[in-house]
Amino acid sequence: MSHPLVLALFADRPSASAAARLVRELGVDSADLSIVARTHADEGALARSVDGTPGVEIEDSRLGWALGELSGHVLAAIAVVLPGIGPLVTAGPLGAELGEMIGHAAGGLAGTLEKAGLSRAQAAAWQSQIEAGSVLLGVHSTLEDALRVRQSLERSGAAEVAMATWG
Repeated sequence: MSHPLVLALFADRPSASAAARLVRELGVDSADLSIVARTHADEGALARSVDGTPGVEIEDSRLGWALGELSGHVLAAIAVVLPGIGPLVTAGPLGAELGEMIGHAAGGLAGTLEKAGLSRAQAAAWQSQIEAGSVLLGVHSTLEDALRVRQSLERSGAAEVAMATWG
């Protein structure tokens, strides 16, 4: 079922972190607070620090997820064929990074933001800013709470705030 998604772009991690904590104090469930950053490691660390969730559902499309998972299987197959190299690839950060690169290339944050209701230009600009170090907070909301969440994010110093529809 579709619902409002309040999107807020922050220039840096500390600003996004403070805003996320404020949103959680409003009673927003941790599962409804998504964080998108330059890398999955960055968003995971921020999500853990504010009791939110990494924003993979916003960031990558289903195709991106599938290709990322497929890359893991390919790397596992390589591990079987190339003894000595395989454990490094499948157990190390290379496997995760390759999966992330494939997922990002196939998914595309800008495309997902555009489908949610942002203009093509705004979605592309936000993706570029995130790639440069900005942080996106996405708050899944009810119609009743969307305005209150939006106002809270605006007061928290968001560079930009937009309302979108998710689902």
